[in-house]
Amino acid sequence: MAIKSSRENKQSGQQKETQGAKEFRTLSGYPLGSVYTAENLKDMNPERELGLPGNFPFTRGISKEMYREKLWHISQYGGFGTARESNERFKYLISKGQSGIGIALDLPTQLGLDSDHPQAEGEVGKTGVAISSLRDVEILLQDIPLDRVGVIRTTANAIGPIALAWFLALGEKRGYAPSSYHVRLQNDVLKEFVARGTYIFPPQPSVKLVIDTLEYCARHVPHWLPLTVCGSHMRHAGGKVKHELGFAFADAIAYVDEALGRGLKLESFAPTLTFHFLIHKDFFEEIAKFRAARKVWAMLVKNRYHSDHAESQKLHISAYTAGVVLTAQQPLNNIARVALQALAAVLGGVQYLATSSYDEALSLPSEEAVTIALRTQQIIAHESGAASLADPLGGSYFLEHLTAAIEKDVWAVLEEVEKKGGAIRAIQEGSFQKNIMQSASETQREIDRGEQVIVGVNRYQTGEEIEMPSFQVPPSVERDQVESVKQVKRERDQRAVQKTLKGVRIAAEKDENLVPSLIEAVKAYATTGEICGVLREVYGEFKEPLSLFK
Repeated sequence: MAIKSSRENKQSGQQKETQGAKEFRTLSGYPLGSVYTAENLKDMNPERELGLPGNFPFTRGISKEMYREKLWHISQYGGFGTARESNERFKYLISKGQSGIGIALDLPTQLGLDSDHPQAEGEVGKTGVAISSLRDVEILLQDIPLDRVGVIRTTANAIGPIALAWFLALGEKRGYAPSSYHVRLQNDVLKEFVARGTYIFPPQPSVKLVIDTLEYCARHVPHWLPLTVCGSHMRHAGGKVKHELGFAFADAIAYVDEALGRGLKLESFAPTLTFHFLIHKDFFEEIAKFRAARKVWAMLVKNRYHSDHAESQKLHISAYTAGVVLTAQQPLNNIARVALQALAAVLGGVQYLATSSYDEALSLPSEEAVTIALRTQQIIAHESGAASLADPLGGSYFLEHLTAAIEKDVWAVLEEVEKKGGAIRAIQEGSFQKNIMQSASETQREIDRGEQVIVGVNRYQTGEEIEMPSFQVPPSVERDQVESVKQVKRERDQRAVQKTLKGVRIAAEKDENLVPSLIEAVKAYATTGEICGVLREVYGEFKEPLSLFK
């Protein structure tokens, strides 16, 4: 069915203000007037259309009291080296007041390769922690009470159901009821084909695995969060706001449609969906983006899926400050950048927030840097006053005008994707990718011409060489991790491993939900690489067509 907005958002009063020959626009290209008045909102009735926080369409926030009732989840995204090193970092952050754990996985793990695989050489533990089996997960969360750390989340995408099995098996082994702790998976494989590249299987079986995870959680652990649909990576890759939101919602529609086709009720899983967006550097555009996103999702649930279920209509937003705008030049400037981005997220009403460390453009974050990033959130929460009321900027002529402009563009993107046959087909044809590449190219030209100012890079350079301490993963980490994997393979019950891997193969060949068989395989200490090896034989591997961008 065609996707329609609640109204045609007429952007009256949009002005191109010039200062000499200069045009003022937001980062995504929305024209800016020098001042905004009620005339800019004459085609909308803010009191009727915006409502109040906690009320449909939730533009102003998903709860009446917002942060007065409960702060956003304050956490950092981390993980490096082996499970043991990352365990120490997580315990350090918890001691500093972090209320959740965000686990970054290294590239071999995300690609379903064990640390001892030849293709993993040189990448083990570099971009995240190496996880090859349940043993690594046990070490990673050792001495961390699962029921007292808020939400445990991870970036598992192509291996989403395997990660689900890890956390279920770990809880069982440590005596935790699944209802006593919370896990949030990224598990958004479609964006991997567009913006990240850590896919394994072709799109259709990849989506099937996402829905396996969604279905299992809906039926067995309904309070866990099995899918975080990501627009952030579209933005990181160079897309604009309309791509970030539009493509994310198009992917969400694909997942929801698949889940409904499997017989799930929308109300059984929609409240557990989260959406992950980037916080870029245009302060007001980012605030407006989060508000527009909430309205679009509420309208999609109401009009496309004919649901008045309020909890399904509420958009739960996870946000991360934009590492892509951090600079290696004058790196301490990044502290100010991150603070402004984090404040925009809070004023925009997000539920989960992770802040970048100022040294990320140089190395893995140091303890000092991650502490400052964490303290930035805590200062905003407790000292700025931003958390003291819901939607403090609501009703601003400018902000409401910009929110409406973004909303209109997102609906246009969704209409275009629908015409192409939906997200999966559009991705296979390269439509998402081409739009993002074009946008990224335009942005780079603006930077090269100095039209987009980056302090310390293309303006206000000092010419000084600043020596910054950098945190690197030593080569010994890979050797230790490879030996650990080999030890697990030597010491486990080989018959149990082969039996459970056979169970995974049978479930895949019969097109059954894989999660139960994966849990058994993980508990037998079958490795990520072994499990994915079986699935590669059943599903095949995806190879991006060379002609995609011709």
